[in-house]
Amino acid sequence: MSAPTIPMTVCKSSNIAAHGYDPASRTLAVQFSNGGLYHYHEVPAEVAASFAQAESVGKFFSTQVRSQFKHTAIQQLTPN
Repeated sequence: MSAPTIPMTVCKSSNIAAHGYDPASRTLAVQFSNGGLYHYHEVPAEVAASFAQAESVGKFFSTQVRSQFKHTAIQQLTPN
Protein backbone atom coordinates (compact mmCIF):
# COMPACT_ATOMS: atom_id res chain seq x y z
CA MET A 1 0.00 0.00 0.00
CA SER A 2 1.47 3.38 -0.96
CA ALA A 3 1.41 6.40 1.29
CA PRO A 4 -1.25 9.01 0.51
CA THR A 5 -0.09 12.32 -0.94
CA ILE A 6 -1.02 14.89 1.67
CA PRO A 7 -0.92 18.66 1.06
CA MET A 8 1.33 20.28 3.66
CA THR A 9 1.05 23.57 5.54
CA VAL A 10 4.23 25.32 6.67
CA CYS A 11 4.26 26.18 10.38
CA LYS A 12 6.35 28.23 12.79
CA SER A 13 8.16 25.73 14.97
CA SER A 14 11.78 25.02 15.75
CA ASN A 15 11.25 21.28 15.29
CA ILE A 16 8.35 20.91 12.83
CA ALA A 17 8.55 22.48 9.37
CA ALA A 18 5.13 21.51 8.01
CA HIS A 19 2.12 19.29 8.58
CA GLY A 20 -0.96 18.03 6.78
CA TYR A 21 -3.93 15.73 7.28
CA ASP A 22 -5.79 13.30 5.04
CA PRO A 23 -9.26 12.70 6.50
CA ALA A 24 -10.00 9.78 4.17
CA SER A 25 -7.12 7.71 5.57
CA ARG A 26 -6.97 9.52 8.95
CA THR A 27 -3.26 10.15 8.34
CA LEU A 28 -1.40 13.06 9.92
CA ALA A 29 1.77 13.95 8.00
CA VAL A 30 4.56 15.69 9.91
CA GLN A 31 7.66 17.10 8.19
CA PHE A 32 10.42 17.83 10.69
CA SER A 33 12.94 20.64 10.34
CA ASN A 34 15.75 18.07 9.96
CA GLY A 35 14.12 16.59 6.83
CA GLY A 36 12.27 13.61 8.27
CA LEU A 37 8.72 13.05 7.02
CA TYR A 38 6.45 10.73 8.99
CA HIS A 39 2.85 9.65 8.61
CA TYR A 40 0.90 9.02 11.83
CA HIS A 41 -1.99 6.59 11.36
CA GLU A 42 -5.56 6.49 12.64
CA VAL A 43 -5.42 10.06 13.92
CA PRO A 44 -8.93 11.42 14.62
CA ALA A 45 -9.86 14.61 12.75
CA GLU A 46 -10.32 16.41 16.08
CA VAL A 47 -6.72 15.66 17.11
CA ALA A 48 -5.39 16.80 13.72
CA ALA A 49 -7.39 20.04 13.94
CA SER A 50 -6.15 20.71 17.49
CA PHE A 51 -2.59 20.04 16.34
CA ALA A 52 -2.92 22.48 13.43
CA GLN A 53 -4.37 25.18 15.71
CA ALA A 54 -2.06 24.65 18.68
CA GLU A 55 -0.13 27.62 20.01
CA SER A 56 2.91 25.33 20.06
CA VAL A 57 2.68 22.52 17.49
CA GLY A 58 5.94 21.08 18.84
CA LYS A 59 4.58 20.72 22.37
CA PHE A 60 1.25 19.38 21.12
CA PHE A 61 3.05 16.85 18.94
CA SER A 62 5.24 15.70 21.83
CA THR A 63 2.36 15.22 24.25
CA GLN A 64 -0.59 14.25 22.04
CA VAL A 65 0.78 12.58 18.88
CA ARG A 66 4.32 11.16 19.11
CA SER A 67 3.68 8.20 21.40
CA GLN A 68 -0.08 7.97 20.86
CA PHE A 69 -0.21 6.83 17.22
CA LYS A 70 1.67 4.33 15.08
CA HIS A 71 3.79 5.91 12.39
CA THR A 72 5.63 5.20 9.16
CA ALA A 73 8.82 6.96 8.05
CA ILE A 74 8.17 8.30 4.55
CA GLN A 75 11.47 10.16 4.20
CA GLN A 76 14.37 9.49 6.53
CA LEU A 77 16.40 12.21 8.16
CA THR A 78 19.02 13.93 6.08
CA PRO A 79 22.50 13.00 7.39
CA ASN A 80 24.79 15.91 8.28
